[in-house]
Amino acid sequence: MNIESREVIQKDVVISSQLYIMLTAFMALFAVVGFAGYGLPFYYDFLSNDFGWTRTTVTSGNAVGKILVGPLFGCLAGYLIDYYGPRKLMMTGALCAGVALIGLGLSSSLTLFFLFCIMNAIGYVLCGPLPCQVIISRWFSHNRGKAMGIAYLGIGLGGAIVPLLSASLVKTCGWHIALMALGVGVILIAFPMAFFIRDPDAARLKKTKTEIAVPFKKILKARNFYLLAVGSLLSIGSVGGIGAHLKYYLRDHNYTQLEAAHVMSAVLVASLAGRVMMGFLADVICRKYVMLLLYFFVACSIPLLLMPAFAGRIFLFSVLFGVGIGGNYMIIPLMAADLFGVMALGRTMGIILVADNVAEAGLPMFVAFLYNPSTKSYSTGFIILTGLTILGAVIISFLPAVTKIKAT
Repeated sequence: MNIESREVIQKDVVISSQLYIMLTAFMALFAVVGFAGYGLPFYYDFLSNDFGWTRTTVTSGNAVGKILVGPLFGCLAGYLIDYYGPRKLMMTGALCAGVALIGLGLSSSLTLFFLFCIMNAIGYVLCGPLPCQVIISRWFSHNRGKAMGIAYLGIGLGGAIVPLLSASLVKTCGWHIALMALGVGVILIAFPMAFFIRDPDAARLKKTKTEIAVPFKKILKARNFYLLAVGSLLSIGSVGGIGAHLKYYLRDHNYTQLEAAHVMSAVLVASLAGRVMMGFLADVICRKYVMLLLYFFVACSIPLLLMPAFAGRIFLFSVLFGVGIGGNYMIIPLMAADLFGVMALGRTMGIILVADNVAEAGLPMFVAFLYNPSTKSYSTGFIILTGLTILGAVIISFLPAVTKIKAT
């Protein structure tokens, strides 16, 4: 076999490996984030109605899980992925997320509720955005934004399907069985895909990389690290605050279960377009400006929920908010890779995602605390979330245009 033939075969192997990695990330995000993450808030009002738990109590489950799990597992998972690859971590995470939903469908006590919320948070950390961001960034040096955008379509597609699927399952067999069925689906979808992952550290593509990892101590001393972390957590937290209360808000405004499911699904359908558009733009223009554009969409969408009703108001909100959240998580690792390099991405994102997840989980509790049950008003909380998104954009604006820290 001549050299040219060998190179063609090697190139084909790399391309097929890249496609499988992208598909694996897509399916993991579809199940663990789309189903387990975006699906759970659909069941919040059932928990409140059946067990008499307040909105603060129900939304605090996710907060407690991510606050307890994030700092330990997020940082640890980042290091383990950097050194050992994501395969075993993703398999474990898929099982945790699936078992958590099954357990939540079976349990009726607050103790078990919080326990399974913690397990769900572990699944999110081990098989969610963090490992998917790392494996895509390592396998794709060119067209990384497009690859990330395609993989992140899994979140939008899973999130768009899960409210409609849940509404149908709840109508047929009750919310307990419906939630358990989602858990089984998470395991069946994500676990087999993770099982066949080729660890990036062992891949031929990895051997060609000459990048030296930036020392983590140097990253922690960098001003840009804190700008990215704080700016992103403010926007992600605002998105989480709206997402967790969207069905509550719709039910307060007399939307039926099916109508609420359609709105929640429309948001995630719009996010699909957002991910495609932002993935393309991230490979064409400065990624900082793409990030600011996403924040602009989110900041413009939230006030629509506070305006008097007019024709197309909720539809306009769904489009703007959906496009805004579409690329929110996707753009952060692209920015981090630009600033700190791919080889330190696991550790870098391990810290940033911890902060983002705590904000995403904590702000729904804060919004629930500010909710006025007598007037069914979210005005104060939603105004604060809008302000936080704008503040996040201001902070991100101070980031440079693709200036990477040197390793030495």
